[in-house]
Amino acid sequence: MKNLIFVRHGKSAWNYDVNDKDRPLKERGINDGLLVSGKFKTLGITPDAIYSSPANRALHTCTIFLRKLKYDLEKFRLSEDLYEFSGEGVMEFVHNLDDSLETVMIFGHNYAFTNVVNQWGSESIDNVPTTGLVHLQFDIDFWKSAKQGKTVRTIFPKHLK
Repeated sequence: MKNLIFVRHGKSAWNYDVNDKDRPLKERGINDGLLVSGKFKTLGITPDAIYSSPANRALHTCTIFLRKLKYDLEKFRLSEDLYEFSGEGVMEFVHNLDDSLETVMIFGHNYAFTNVVNQWGSESIDNVPTTGLVHLQFDIDFWKSAKQGKTVRTIFPKHLK
């Protein structure tokens, strides 16, 4: 059994003259990160590995989760492959994960995450919102076999306010 937990980055600010990778989170993005990570912590799930896109907004969202979960930073990695927007690169990233990992959490971007959770999950999601979390479960032994899973849960900020 493999578990894949997607977290889209928090609401980002567009009012800075910076390149896309350097866009920061808005205050709402920080607050939603605290809200969703707090709810996720109550589930008692500890990922075997956490990966984040190197984009500032994704990394900052990830850092909020890492702190809230008191996660071992030795098991955290940045991956340029998650700075991707179509979904194809995300699927390839997942297919190349180490098979010893049972539960993996990834932080990244739309439209990639919405595309992947709709292709691989059992529920249709119009749009994974900023700081939205989607947990998929696959009845497989090897990540390269990830194709069709079950949508186990969603945690969206609007449902926690």
